[in-house]
Amino acid sequence: MKREIIIAGFGGQGVLSMGKILAYAGLIDDLEITWMPSYGPEQRGGTANVTVVLSDRAISSPVLDSYDVAVILNQQSLDKFESKVKPGGVLIYDPYGIHRLPERTDIKVYPVEAMEATFGMKSAKSYNMVVLGALLKIDPLVSVDSVMLGLKKTLPERHHHLLPANREAIMKGKELVAE
Repeated sequence: MKREIIIAGFGGQGVLSMGKILAYAGLIDDLEITWMPSYGPEQRGGTANVTVVLSDRAISSPVLDSYDVAVILNQQSLDKFESKVKPGGVLIYDPYGIHRLPERTDIKVYPVEAMEATFGMKSAKSYNMVVLGALLKIDPLVSVDSVMLGLKKTLPERHHHLLPANREAIMKGKELVAE
């Protein structure tokens, strides 16, 4: 098993955190991982993306020009990365703020209304966990328990009281994926 994943959106959407938590979960599940963030000097509000590779074998390079899975959270990222999904791959996107829908027919495309879900949950800060839940429903790369352990490792201890809300957001994301 090897998955080459790009997660892309605006800074402040939790893109880099989502990648880091996924990478930690991969470590916990005894996978080989790479985590390579990329963001502009703006960070919050600028574009950001992270490449995560999860594999049961050694990873030769973290540098990629095509992906098995793309998680897209804004129009600029859709414009940039839709063409870089491998044929037969997966593109997950949140339609909130997207004005041109994905056009490829040789990949599986999943709209996930994560932003709308966070409005209903009254928890905008859980956006990235809703998206991560959707990714895990579509491609169960790691277990939710491992994600929760990874989240516990990345969150400062003063925020550990938020772990149950994050698990709830992950489960909500799984519910949003149409079969």
